[in-house]
Amino acid sequence: MNEQFKNLLAGMADAGCSEEEIQGAGRLIEARSMEELVKHLKRCRAVLLDRMHESQKRVDCMDYLIRQVAELQKK
Repeated sequence: MNEQFKNLLAGMADAGCSEEEIQGAGRLIEARSMEELVKHLKRCRAVLLDRMHESQKRVDCMDYLIRQVAELQKK
């Protein structure tokens, strides 16, 4: 596996991809299946985006709670 593909796998780890996702990408690289690799990376991106949206919902909830407590302090 060349350096560029090793960097790709390291980048996936940096992005928060699971070990299973990284290993899947490694198998596709070894098989030289670049079209499937792109599809795989897009699926991984979708998973990360879903996680981000879930995190944003939790942050929004915390913001709401902070505003509620701030309102209580004013009373």
